[in-house]
Amino acid sequence: MLQTLRARNLALVEDATIEFAPGFNVLTGETGAGKSIIVGALGLLLGERADKTLIRSGAEQCGAEAVFHLADSSALDALLEDHGLPPCERGQLIVRRIISANGAGRNLVNDSATTLQVLKELGRHLVDLHGPHDHQSLLDGAFQLELLDAFGRLWDRRCAYERVYEEYGDLEARKKALEGDDQALSAQMDLLAYQVKEIEEAAPVEGEDEEVEREHAEAANAQRILELASAARAALTDGEGAAFDALAAAQKALGDLAGLMEAAGAWRDEARVAALQIQELSAAIETHVRRIEDDPGRLRQLEERLAVYHRLKKKYGPTVRDVLAHLDRSRARLQDLQTRGERRAEIEARLAETMGRLRQLAERLREDRRKVCGRLGPAITAELRALGFPHGAFQAVIEEADLGPAGADRVEFGFAPNPGEPARPLRLIASSGEISRVMLAIKAVLADHDRIPLLVFDEIDANVGGEMGQAVGAKLAAVSRHHQVLCITHLPQVAAQAGTHFAVTKEVSGGRTRTRIRRLSGEERVEEIARMLGGRDSTSVALRHARELLRK
Repeated sequence: MLQTLRARNLALVEDATIEFAPGFNVLTGETGAGKSIIVGALGLLLGERADKTLIRSGAEQCGAEAVFHLADSSALDALLEDHGLPPCERGQLIVRRIISANGAGRNLVNDSATTLQVLKELGRHLVDLHGPHDHQSLLDGAFQLELLDAFGRLWDRRCAYERVYEEYGDLEARKKALEGDDQALSAQMDLLAYQVKEIEEAAPVEGEDEEVEREHAEAANAQRILELASAARAALTDGEGAAFDALAAAQKALGDLAGLMEAAGAWRDEARVAALQIQELSAAIETHVRRIEDDPGRLRQLEERLAVYHRLKKKYGPTVRDVLAHLDRSRARLQDLQTRGERRAEIEARLAETMGRLRQLAERLREDRRKVCGRLGPAITAELRALGFPHGAFQAVIEEADLGPAGADRVEFGFAPNPGEPARPLRLIASSGEISRVMLAIKAVLADHDRIPLLVFDEIDANVGGEMGQAVGAKLAAVSRHHQVLCITHLPQVAAQAGTHFAVTKEVSGGRTRTRIRRLSGEERVEEIARMLGGRDSTSVALRHARELLRK
Protein backbone atom coordinates (compact mmCIF):
# COMPACT_ATOMS: atom_id res chain seq x y z
CA MET A 1 0.00 0.00 0.00
CA LEU A 2 0.94 3.65 -0.38
CA GLN A 3 1.80 4.94 3.10
CA THR A 4 3.02 8.47 2.41
CA LEU A 5 3.01 10.85 -0.54
CA ARG A 6 4.88 14.15 -0.37
CA ALA A 7 5.01 16.95 -2.94
CA ARG A 8 7.26 20.02 -2.74
CA ASN A 9 7.12 23.15 -4.90
CA LEU A 10 4.87 21.36 -7.36
CA ALA A 11 2.59 23.92 -9.05
CA LEU A 12 0.43 25.36 -6.24
CA VAL A 13 1.72 22.88 -3.65
CA GLU A 14 4.50 24.38 -1.58
CA ASP A 15 5.02 21.42 0.74
CA ALA A 16 2.34 18.83 1.42
CA THR A 17 2.50 15.38 2.96
CA ILE A 18 -0.39 12.91 2.94
CA GLU A 19 -0.47 9.86 5.18
CA PHE A 20 -2.79 7.39 3.46
CA ALA A 21 -4.66 4.58 5.17
CA PRO A 22 -5.48 1.07 4.01
CA GLY A 23 -8.78 0.60 2.22
CA PHE A 24 -10.81 3.40 0.63
CA ASN A 25 -9.25 6.91 0.53
CA VAL A 26 -10.94 9.90 -1.14
CA LEU A 27 -9.74 13.37 -2.11
CA THR A 28 -12.37 16.09 -2.47
CA GLY A 29 -12.31 19.81 -3.07
CA GLU A 30 -13.59 22.52 -5.32
CA THR A 31 -12.57 22.65 -8.96
CA GLY A 32 -9.10 24.17 -9.30
CA ALA A 33 -8.14 23.51 -5.70
CA GLY A 34 -5.28 21.24 -6.76
CA LYS A 35 -6.61 17.68 -6.47
CA SER A 36 -5.09 16.79 -9.84
CA ILE A 37 -1.69 17.92 -8.57
CA ILE A 38 -1.72 15.08 -6.05
CA VAL A 39 -2.37 12.52 -8.77
CA GLY A 40 0.25 14.32 -10.87
CA ALA A 41 2.83 13.88 -8.10
CA LEU A 42 2.09 10.16 -8.03
CA GLY A 43 2.32 10.05 -11.82
CA LEU A 44 5.80 11.61 -11.70
CA LEU A 45 6.92 8.84 -9.38
CA LEU A 46 5.57 6.28 -11.85
CA GLY A 47 7.85 7.61 -14.57
CA GLU A 48 5.56 10.02 -16.40
CA ARG A 49 7.18 12.81 -18.41
CA ALA A 50 7.63 16.16 -16.70
CA ASP A 51 8.60 19.69 -17.67
CA LYS A 52 9.85 22.78 -15.87
CA THR A 53 6.41 24.41 -15.85
CA LEU A 54 5.54 22.15 -12.92
CA ILE A 55 8.05 23.96 -10.70
CA ARG A 56 6.38 26.45 -8.37
CA SER A 57 7.13 30.05 -9.24
CA GLY A 58 10.24 31.25 -7.43
CA ALA A 59 11.60 27.76 -6.70
CA GLU A 60 14.66 26.14 -8.27
CA GLN A 61 13.28 22.62 -8.25
CA CYS A 62 10.22 20.54 -7.42
CA GLY A 63 9.90 16.99 -6.27
CA ALA A 64 7.73 14.12 -5.12
CA GLU A 65 8.35 11.24 -2.76
CA ALA A 66 6.32 8.14 -1.96
CA VAL A 67 6.74 5.44 0.64
CA PHE A 68 5.13 2.10 -0.14
CA HIS A 69 4.79 -0.82 2.24
CA LEU A 70 4.41 -4.33 0.83
CA ALA A 71 3.35 -7.35 2.88
CA ASP A 72 5.43 -9.52 0.51
CA SER A 73 8.17 -7.68 -1.36
CA SER A 74 9.93 -10.75 -2.83
CA ALA A 75 8.72 -10.20 -6.41
CA LEU A 76 9.64 -6.51 -6.29
CA ASP A 77 13.00 -7.28 -4.68
CA ALA A 78 13.83 -9.57 -7.61
CA LEU A 79 13.01 -6.74 -10.01
CA LEU A 80 15.13 -4.29 -7.98
CA GLU A 81 18.04 -6.74 -8.01
CA ASP A 82 17.81 -7.06 -11.80
CA HIS A 83 18.35 -3.30 -12.04
CA GLY A 84 21.12 -3.16 -9.42
CA LEU A 85 18.94 -1.42 -6.81
CA PRO A 86 18.79 -2.10 -3.06
CA PRO A 87 15.96 -4.38 -1.89
CA CYS A 88 13.06 -3.26 0.28
CA GLU A 89 13.86 -3.20 3.97
CA ARG A 90 11.03 -4.75 5.95
CA GLY A 91 8.82 -4.40 2.90
CA GLN A 92 9.37 -0.64 2.58
CA LEU A 93 10.02 0.94 -0.83
CA ILE A 94 10.96 4.63 -1.13
CA VAL A 95 10.68 6.37 -4.51
CA ARG A 96 11.84 9.98 -5.06
CA ARG A 97 11.89 12.21 -8.10
CA ILE A 98 13.37 15.70 -8.36
CA ILE A 99 12.95 18.07 -11.32
CA SER A 100 15.28 21.08 -11.52
CA ALA A 101 14.89 24.34 -13.39
CA ASN A 102 18.37 23.90 -14.90
CA GLY A 103 17.27 20.70 -16.60
CA ALA A 104 19.00 18.27 -14.25
CA GLY A 105 16.76 15.71 -12.60
CA ARG A 106 17.16 12.82 -10.19
CA ASN A 107 15.26 9.56 -9.85
CA LEU A 108 15.91 7.57 -6.69
CA VAL A 109 14.67 4.19 -5.52
CA ASN A 110 15.66 3.25 -1.97
CA ASP A 111 18.19 6.14 -2.16
CA SER A 112 19.90 4.74 -5.28
CA ALA A 113 19.81 6.52 -8.63
CA THR A 114 17.84 4.94 -11.47
CA THR A 115 16.12 5.76 -14.77
CA LEU A 116 12.59 6.77 -15.72
CA GLN A 117 12.18 3.42 -17.47
CA VAL A 118 12.82 1.60 -14.20
CA LEU A 119 10.30 3.86 -12.43
CA LYS A 120 7.71 2.92 -15.06
CA GLU A 121 8.46 -0.77 -14.61
CA LEU A 122 8.14 -0.53 -10.83
CA GLY A 123 4.96 1.50 -11.22
CA ARG A 124 3.29 -1.30 -13.18
CA HIS A 125 3.71 -3.52 -10.12
CA LEU A 126 2.58 -0.93 -7.58
CA VAL A 127 -0.16 1.31 -8.97
CA ASP A 128 -2.98 1.06 -11.49
CA LEU A 129 -3.83 4.68 -12.24
CA HIS A 130 -6.99 5.58 -14.14
CA GLY A 131 -7.13 9.23 -15.03
CA PRO A 132 -8.90 11.17 -17.75
CA HIS A 133 -5.86 11.30 -20.03
CA ASP A 134 -4.06 8.04 -19.21
CA HIS A 135 -3.54 5.06 -21.46
CA GLN A 136 -4.87 2.55 -18.98
CA SER A 137 -3.44 -0.91 -18.64
CA LEU A 138 -6.94 -2.22 -19.38
CA LEU A 139 -6.54 -1.20 -23.03
CA ASP A 140 -3.44 -3.36 -23.51
CA GLY A 141 -4.09 -6.75 -25.12
CA ALA A 142 -1.42 -8.53 -23.07
CA PHE A 143 -2.94 -7.15 -19.87
CA GLN A 144 -6.42 -8.25 -20.94
CA LEU A 145 -5.08 -11.76 -21.46
CA GLU A 146 -3.56 -11.70 -17.96
CA LEU A 147 -6.89 -10.61 -16.48
CA LEU A 148 -8.67 -13.42 -18.30
CA ASP A 149 -6.18 -16.01 -17.06
CA ALA A 150 -6.39 -14.61 -13.54
CA PHE A 151 -10.18 -14.80 -13.50
CA GLY A 152 -10.10 -18.39 -14.79
CA ARG A 153 -7.23 -19.38 -12.48
CA LEU A 154 -5.30 -20.62 -15.50
CA TRP A 155 -1.83 -19.71 -14.24
CA ASP A 156 -0.65 -23.32 -13.80
CA ARG A 157 -1.64 -24.25 -17.33
CA ARG A 158 -0.17 -21.04 -18.72
CA CYS A 159 3.11 -21.58 -16.84
CA ALA A 160 3.33 -25.11 -18.26
CA TYR A 161 2.97 -23.65 -21.76
CA GLU A 162 5.56 -20.92 -21.04
CA ARG A 163 8.14 -23.50 -19.91
CA VAL A 164 7.79 -25.49 -23.14
CA TYR A 165 7.85 -22.26 -25.19
CA GLU A 166 11.13 -21.29 -23.56
CA GLU A 167 12.51 -24.78 -24.20
CA TYR A 168 11.56 -24.46 -27.89
CA GLY A 169 13.28 -21.07 -28.08
CA ASP A 170 16.50 -22.52 -26.63
CA LEU A 171 16.47 -25.31 -29.21
CA GLU A 172 15.90 -22.81 -32.02
CA ALA A 173 18.89 -20.79 -30.83
CA ARG A 174 21.08 -23.92 -30.78
CA LYS A 175 19.95 -24.91 -34.25
CA LYS A 176 20.65 -21.44 -35.61
CA ALA A 177 24.13 -21.54 -34.12
CA LEU A 178 24.85 -24.74 -36.09
CA GLU A 179 23.64 -23.32 -39.37
CA GLY A 180 25.51 -21.08 -41.75
CA ASP A 181 27.97 -21.00 -44.59
CA ASP A 182 30.31 -24.01 -44.55
CA GLN A 183 33.32 -21.80 -45.20
CA ALA A 184 32.40 -19.49 -42.32
CA LEU A 185 31.81 -22.44 -40.01
CA SER A 186 35.12 -23.96 -41.03
CA ALA A 187 36.88 -20.70 -40.19
CA GLN A 188 35.07 -20.60 -36.86
CA MET A 189 36.18 -24.17 -36.11
CA ASP A 190 39.81 -23.27 -36.92
CA LEU A 191 39.63 -20.30 -34.59
CA LEU A 192 38.04 -22.34 -31.78
CA ALA A 193 40.62 -25.11 -32.19
CA TYR A 194 43.43 -22.55 -32.01
CA GLN A 195 41.97 -20.95 -28.87
CA VAL A 196 41.47 -24.30 -27.15
CA LYS A 197 45.05 -25.35 -27.99
CA GLU A 198 46.50 -22.04 -26.85
CA ILE A 199 44.77 -22.14 -23.46
CA GLU A 200 45.40 -25.86 -22.90
CA GLU A 201 49.13 -25.52 -23.67
CA ALA A 202 49.39 -22.54 -21.32
CA ALA A 203 47.69 -24.61 -18.60
CA PRO A 204 46.54 -21.66 -16.51
CA VAL A 205 45.78 -22.34 -12.85
CA GLU A 206 43.50 -20.10 -10.82
CA GLY A 207 45.58 -18.22 -8.26
CA GLU A 208 48.93 -18.96 -9.92
CA ASP A 209 48.98 -15.61 -11.70
CA GLU A 210 48.89 -13.77 -8.37
CA GLU A 211 51.73 -15.93 -7.00
CA VAL A 212 53.82 -15.31 -10.13
CA GLU A 213 53.31 -11.54 -9.84
CA ARG A 214 54.38 -11.60 -6.22
CA GLU A 215 57.50 -13.67 -6.91
CA HIS A 216 58.33 -11.57 -9.96
CA ALA A 217 58.30 -8.44 -7.83
CA GLU A 218 60.87 -10.07 -5.54
CA ALA A 219 63.10 -11.29 -8.38
CA ALA A 220 63.03 -7.88 -10.08
CA ASN A 221 64.35 -6.29 -6.87
CA ALA A 222 66.77 -9.10 -5.98
CA GLN A 223 69.86 -6.94 -5.49
CA ARG A 224 68.16 -4.54 -3.12
CA ILE A 225 66.44 -7.41 -1.26
CA LEU A 226 69.81 -9.15 -0.74
CA GLU A 227 71.41 -5.96 0.54
CA LEU A 228 68.64 -5.24 3.03
CA ALA A 229 68.44 -8.88 4.16
CA SER A 230 72.21 -8.94 4.76
CA ALA A 231 71.97 -5.75 6.80
CA ALA A 232 69.14 -7.21 8.87
CA ARG A 233 71.04 -10.43 9.56
CA ALA A 234 74.13 -8.44 10.51
CA ALA A 235 72.10 -6.49 13.05
CA LEU A 236 70.50 -9.65 14.38
CA THR A 237 73.31 -12.23 14.54
CA ASP A 238 76.26 -11.76 12.16
CA GLY A 239 77.63 -8.27 12.62
CA GLU A 240 79.70 -6.52 15.24
CA GLY A 241 77.45 -5.51 18.12
CA ALA A 242 74.64 -7.87 16.90
CA ALA A 243 71.53 -8.20 19.01
CA PHE A 244 72.25 -11.89 19.68
CA ASP A 245 75.67 -11.05 21.18
CA ALA A 246 74.13 -8.34 23.34
CA LEU A 247 71.53 -10.77 24.64
CA ALA A 248 74.26 -13.34 25.39
CA ALA A 249 76.02 -10.75 27.52
CA ALA A 250 72.72 -9.90 29.19
CA GLN A 251 72.13 -13.60 30.00
CA LYS A 252 75.55 -13.87 31.71
CA ALA A 253 74.93 -10.75 33.78
CA LEU A 254 71.46 -11.90 34.78
CA GLY A 255 72.84 -15.35 35.69
CA ASP A 256 75.26 -13.72 38.09
CA LEU A 257 72.46 -11.47 39.39
CA ALA A 258 70.26 -14.54 40.04
CA GLY A 259 72.67 -15.55 42.80
CA LEU A 260 71.87 -12.31 44.57
CA MET A 261 68.15 -11.92 43.87
CA GLU A 262 65.60 -14.58 42.96
CA ALA A 263 63.67 -12.56 40.33
CA ALA A 264 66.73 -12.31 38.07
CA GLY A 265 66.43 -16.02 37.23
CA ALA A 266 63.17 -15.40 35.38
CA TRP A 267 64.71 -12.42 33.59
CA ARG A 268 67.64 -14.58 32.42
CA ASP A 269 65.17 -17.13 30.99
CA GLU A 270 63.30 -14.39 29.09
CA ALA A 271 66.58 -13.14 27.63
CA ARG A 272 67.40 -16.72 26.52
CA VAL A 273 64.00 -16.99 24.74
CA ALA A 274 64.55 -13.63 23.02
CA ALA A 275 67.99 -14.78 21.84
CA LEU A 276 66.50 -17.97 20.37
CA GLN A 277 63.80 -15.95 18.56
CA ILE A 278 66.48 -13.69 17.06
CA GLN A 279 68.40 -16.75 15.84
CA GLU A 280 65.25 -18.21 14.27
CA LEU A 281 64.38 -14.90 12.57
CA SER A 282 67.87 -14.56 11.11
CA ALA A 283 67.74 -18.13 9.82
CA ALA A 284 64.32 -17.55 8.19
CA ILE A 285 65.64 -14.46 6.39
CA GLU A 286 68.66 -16.42 5.14
CA THR A 287 66.49 -19.31 3.85
CA HIS A 288 64.11 -17.01 1.99
CA VAL A 289 66.70 -14.85 0.26
CA ARG A 290 68.93 -17.84 -0.64
CA ARG A 291 66.29 -18.88 -3.19
CA ILE A 292 66.71 -15.53 -4.92
CA GLU A 293 70.47 -15.62 -4.67
CA ASP A 294 70.85 -19.20 -5.95
CA ASP A 295 68.59 -18.82 -9.04
CA PRO A 296 69.55 -15.73 -11.06
CA GLY A 297 67.62 -17.05 -14.13
CA ARG A 298 64.38 -17.18 -12.22
CA LEU A 299 63.49 -13.61 -13.20
CA ARG A 300 63.43 -14.54 -16.88
CA GLN A 301 61.20 -17.56 -16.18
CA LEU A 302 58.79 -15.46 -14.17
CA GLU A 303 58.63 -12.79 -16.84
CA GLU A 304 57.81 -15.38 -19.48
CA ARG A 305 55.03 -16.92 -17.35
CA LEU A 306 53.67 -13.50 -16.50
CA ALA A 307 53.56 -12.63 -20.19
CA VAL A 308 51.53 -15.79 -20.85
CA TYR A 309 48.94 -14.77 -18.26
CA HIS A 310 48.76 -11.20 -19.58
CA ARG A 311 48.19 -12.50 -23.13
CA LEU A 312 45.45 -14.91 -22.05
CA LYS A 313 43.62 -12.29 -19.97
CA LYS A 314 43.79 -9.71 -22.75
CA LYS A 315 42.24 -12.16 -25.24
CA TYR A 316 39.80 -14.19 -23.15
CA GLY A 317 38.86 -12.30 -20.01
CA PRO A 318 40.13 -10.14 -17.15
CA THR A 319 40.66 -13.07 -14.74
CA VAL A 320 41.98 -16.63 -14.93
CA ARG A 321 38.47 -17.84 -14.07
CA ASP A 322 37.16 -16.03 -17.19
CA VAL A 323 39.90 -17.64 -19.30
CA LEU A 324 38.99 -21.12 -18.05
CA ALA A 325 35.28 -20.42 -18.63
CA HIS A 326 36.09 -19.40 -22.22
CA LEU A 327 38.00 -22.66 -22.63
CA ASP A 328 34.95 -24.67 -21.51
CA ARG A 329 32.64 -22.78 -23.88
CA SER A 330 35.04 -23.11 -26.79
CA ARG A 331 35.44 -26.84 -26.27
CA ALA A 332 31.66 -27.33 -26.19
CA ARG A 333 31.11 -25.13 -29.26
CA LEU A 334 33.88 -26.88 -31.17
CA GLN A 335 32.38 -30.25 -30.31
CA ASP A 336 28.98 -29.05 -31.59
CA LEU A 337 30.47 -27.83 -34.87
CA GLN A 338 32.62 -30.92 -35.42
CA THR A 339 29.52 -33.09 -35.12
CA ARG A 340 27.07 -30.49 -36.39
CA GLY A 341 25.33 -32.83 -38.81
CA GLU A 342 24.44 -35.23 -36.03
CA ARG A 343 23.63 -32.42 -33.60
CA ARG A 344 21.42 -30.63 -36.09
CA ALA A 345 19.45 -33.79 -36.82
CA GLU A 346 19.07 -34.39 -33.09
CA ILE A 347 17.92 -30.81 -32.45
CA GLU A 348 15.47 -30.88 -35.37
CA ALA A 349 13.91 -34.04 -33.97
CA ARG A 350 13.59 -32.41 -30.56
CA LEU A 351 12.16 -29.26 -32.15
CA ALA A 352 9.45 -31.26 -33.88
CA GLU A 353 8.60 -33.09 -30.66
CA THR A 354 8.60 -29.87 -28.65
CA MET A 355 6.43 -28.06 -31.21
CA GLY A 356 3.90 -30.89 -30.96
CA ARG A 357 3.73 -30.48 -27.18
CA LEU A 358 3.57 -26.70 -27.55
CA ARG A 359 0.63 -26.79 -29.94
CA GLN A 360 -1.18 -29.27 -27.72
CA LEU A 361 -0.72 -27.06 -24.65
CA ALA A 362 -1.77 -23.97 -26.62
CA GLU A 363 -4.93 -25.73 -27.80
CA ARG A 364 -5.87 -26.76 -24.26
CA LEU A 365 -5.18 -23.24 -23.04
CA ARG A 366 -7.43 -21.82 -25.78
CA GLU A 367 -10.27 -24.19 -24.85
CA ASP A 368 -10.03 -23.13 -21.21
CA ARG A 369 -9.87 -19.45 -22.13
CA ARG A 370 -13.00 -19.70 -24.27
CA LYS A 371 -14.85 -21.23 -21.33
CA VAL A 372 -13.59 -18.45 -19.07
CA CYS A 373 -14.76 -15.82 -21.60
CA GLY A 374 -18.24 -17.27 -21.31
CA ARG A 375 -18.20 -16.62 -17.55
CA LEU A 376 -16.24 -13.35 -17.47
CA GLY A 377 -18.56 -11.44 -19.83
CA PRO A 378 -21.79 -12.01 -17.83
CA ALA A 379 -20.00 -11.41 -14.51
CA ILE A 380 -18.69 -7.98 -15.58
CA THR A 381 -21.97 -7.13 -17.30
CA ALA A 382 -23.80 -7.71 -13.99
CA GLU A 383 -21.41 -5.28 -12.26
CA LEU A 384 -21.92 -2.70 -15.01
CA ARG A 385 -25.71 -2.84 -14.59
CA ALA A 386 -25.20 -1.57 -11.06
CA LEU A 387 -22.83 1.19 -12.24
CA GLY A 388 -25.10 3.24 -14.48
CA PHE A 389 -25.27 0.99 -17.56
CA PRO A 390 -28.66 -0.75 -17.21
CA HIS A 391 -28.46 -2.01 -20.78
CA GLY A 392 -24.70 -2.25 -21.07
CA ALA A 393 -23.02 -5.47 -22.13
CA PHE A 394 -19.43 -6.64 -21.76
CA GLN A 395 -17.82 -9.41 -23.70
CA ALA A 396 -14.44 -11.08 -24.04
CA VAL A 397 -13.60 -12.79 -27.32
CA ILE A 398 -10.70 -15.15 -28.00
CA GLU A 399 -9.11 -15.13 -31.44
CA GLU A 400 -6.38 -17.40 -32.75
CA ALA A 401 -2.93 -15.89 -33.11
CA ASP A 402 0.62 -17.00 -33.80
CA LEU A 403 2.39 -18.95 -31.10
CA GLY A 404 3.82 -16.52 -28.58
CA PRO A 405 5.12 -16.39 -25.00
CA ALA A 406 1.56 -16.51 -23.53
CA GLY A 407 -0.05 -18.94 -25.95
CA ALA A 408 -1.56 -18.80 -29.41
CA ASP A 409 -4.46 -16.51 -28.52
CA ARG A 410 -5.42 -12.88 -28.72
CA VAL A 411 -8.20 -11.56 -26.48
CA GLU A 412 -10.35 -8.52 -27.17
CA PHE A 413 -12.49 -6.92 -24.48
CA GLY A 414 -15.59 -5.33 -25.94
CA PHE A 415 -18.28 -3.09 -24.48
CA ALA A 416 -21.69 -1.92 -25.68
CA PRO A 417 -22.96 0.85 -23.34
CA ASN A 418 -26.34 1.29 -25.06
CA PRO A 419 -29.01 -1.12 -26.38
CA GLY A 420 -29.02 -1.78 -30.09
CA GLU A 421 -25.30 -1.02 -30.46
CA PRO A 422 -22.69 -3.67 -31.24
CA ALA A 423 -19.91 -4.17 -28.76
CA ARG A 424 -16.79 -2.17 -29.62
CA PRO A 425 -13.23 -2.77 -28.41
CA LEU A 426 -12.49 -0.93 -25.18
CA ARG A 427 -9.59 0.88 -26.86
CA LEU A 428 -12.11 2.63 -29.15
CA ILE A 429 -14.22 4.01 -26.28
CA ALA A 430 -13.54 7.74 -25.98
CA SER A 431 -15.25 8.55 -22.67
CA SER A 432 -12.95 8.46 -19.69
CA GLY A 433 -16.00 8.12 -17.46
CA GLU A 434 -17.11 5.00 -19.31
CA ILE A 435 -13.70 3.37 -19.39
CA SER A 436 -13.17 4.11 -15.69
CA ARG A 437 -16.47 2.50 -14.72
CA VAL A 438 -15.75 -0.50 -16.93
CA MET A 439 -12.44 -0.86 -15.13
CA LEU A 440 -14.21 -0.55 -11.79
CA ALA A 441 -16.58 -3.35 -12.79
CA ILE A 442 -13.65 -5.53 -13.81
CA LYS A 443 -11.80 -4.75 -10.59
CA ALA A 444 -14.87 -5.72 -8.59
CA VAL A 445 -14.99 -9.09 -10.35
CA LEU A 446 -11.24 -9.70 -10.19
CA ALA A 447 -10.63 -8.32 -6.72
CA ASP A 448 -9.46 -11.70 -5.44
CA HIS A 449 -6.97 -12.14 -8.30
CA ASP A 450 -5.33 -8.82 -9.14
CA ARG A 451 -2.01 -8.35 -7.34
CA ILE A 452 -1.49 -4.60 -7.87
CA PRO A 453 -1.77 -3.07 -4.39
CA LEU A 454 -3.00 0.47 -5.19
CA LEU A 455 -5.84 1.49 -7.52
CA VAL A 456 -6.21 5.20 -8.33
CA PHE A 457 -9.45 6.47 -9.91
CA ASP A 458 -9.66 10.02 -11.17
CA GLU A 459 -13.03 11.25 -12.48
CA ILE A 460 -14.56 7.80 -12.20
CA ASP A 461 -17.83 9.53 -11.32
CA ALA A 462 -17.89 11.70 -14.48
CA ASN A 463 -21.47 12.13 -15.72
CA VAL A 464 -22.78 10.08 -12.80
CA GLY A 465 -24.94 11.33 -9.99
CA GLY A 466 -27.59 10.49 -7.47
CA GLU A 467 -28.35 6.81 -7.11
CA MET A 468 -25.57 5.80 -9.51
CA GLY A 469 -23.10 7.76 -7.40
CA GLN A 470 -24.17 5.66 -4.44
CA ALA A 471 -23.57 2.52 -6.50
CA VAL A 472 -20.12 3.69 -7.62
CA GLY A 473 -19.16 4.44 -4.02
CA ALA A 474 -20.39 1.05 -2.86
CA LYS A 475 -18.40 -0.69 -5.57
CA LEU A 476 -15.22 1.22 -4.68
CA ALA A 477 -15.72 0.29 -1.04
CA ALA A 478 -16.08 -3.37 -2.06
CA VAL A 479 -12.90 -3.28 -4.14
CA SER A 480 -11.04 -1.60 -1.26
CA ARG A 481 -11.47 -4.74 0.81
CA HIS A 482 -8.81 -6.34 -1.41
CA HIS A 483 -6.84 -3.29 -2.60
CA GLN A 484 -5.96 0.15 -1.36
CA VAL A 485 -8.13 2.61 -3.32
CA LEU A 486 -7.47 6.31 -3.89
CA CYS A 487 -10.33 8.18 -5.56
CA ILE A 488 -10.70 11.82 -6.55
CA THR A 489 -14.39 12.57 -6.57
CA HIS A 490 -16.94 15.36 -6.79
CA LEU A 491 -19.78 13.13 -5.60
CA PRO A 492 -20.78 13.25 -1.93
CA GLN A 493 -22.35 9.78 -2.34
CA VAL A 494 -18.90 8.40 -3.18
CA ALA A 495 -16.94 10.43 -0.62
CA ALA A 496 -19.25 9.42 2.23
CA GLN A 497 -18.43 5.73 1.75
CA ALA A 498 -14.66 6.12 2.10
CA GLY A 499 -12.84 5.08 5.22
CA THR A 500 -10.40 8.01 4.98
CA HIS A 501 -11.28 11.47 3.64
CA PHE A 502 -8.90 14.25 2.59
CA ALA A 503 -9.96 17.77 1.58
CA VAL A 504 -7.93 19.86 -0.86
CA THR A 505 -8.32 23.62 -0.60
CA LYS A 506 -6.65 26.77 -1.90
CA GLU A 507 -5.63 29.62 0.36
CA VAL A 508 -3.90 32.94 -0.26
CA SER A 509 -1.19 34.09 2.14
CA GLY A 510 1.41 36.79 1.63
CA GLY A 511 0.23 37.34 -1.91
CA ARG A 512 0.87 33.68 -2.86
CA THR A 513 -1.68 30.95 -3.56
CA ARG A 514 -1.07 27.64 -1.85
CA THR A 515 -2.80 24.28 -1.97
CA ARG A 516 -3.54 22.78 1.44
CA ILE A 517 -4.44 19.16 2.15
CA ARG A 518 -5.89 17.97 5.41
CA ARG A 519 -7.44 14.78 6.71
CA LEU A 520 -11.04 15.23 7.82
CA SER A 521 -12.87 13.70 10.73
CA GLY A 522 -15.96 14.40 12.77
CA GLU A 523 -17.76 17.65 12.05
CA GLU A 524 -15.16 18.74 9.47
CA ARG A 525 -16.12 15.80 7.31
CA VAL A 526 -19.82 16.53 7.72
CA GLU A 527 -19.24 20.11 6.56
CA GLU A 528 -17.24 18.95 3.49
CA ILE A 529 -19.95 16.49 2.46
CA ALA A 530 -22.53 19.26 2.97
CA ARG A 531 -20.48 21.60 0.78
CA MET A 532 -20.46 18.95 -1.95
CA LEU A 533 -24.23 18.65 -1.59
CA GLY A 534 -25.22 22.28 -1.39
CA GLY A 535 -22.36 24.52 -2.40
CA ARG A 536 -20.22 26.92 -0.39
CA ASP A 537 -22.95 27.95 2.10
CA SER A 538 -24.00 24.77 3.89
CA THR A 539 -27.62 24.86 4.93
CA SER A 540 -29.13 22.89 7.78
CA VAL A 541 -30.78 20.63 5.19
CA ALA A 542 -27.43 19.93 3.54
CA LEU A 543 -25.84 19.23 6.91
CA ARG A 544 -28.60 16.78 7.83
CA HIS A 545 -28.26 15.10 4.45
CA ALA A 546 -24.48 14.86 4.91
CA ARG A 547 -24.87 13.24 8.33
CA GLU A 548 -27.36 10.79 6.86
CA LEU A 549 -24.97 9.83 4.05
CA LEU A 550 -22.14 9.27 6.52
CA ARG A 551 -24.40 7.31 8.85
CA LYS A 552 -25.41 4.96 6.03
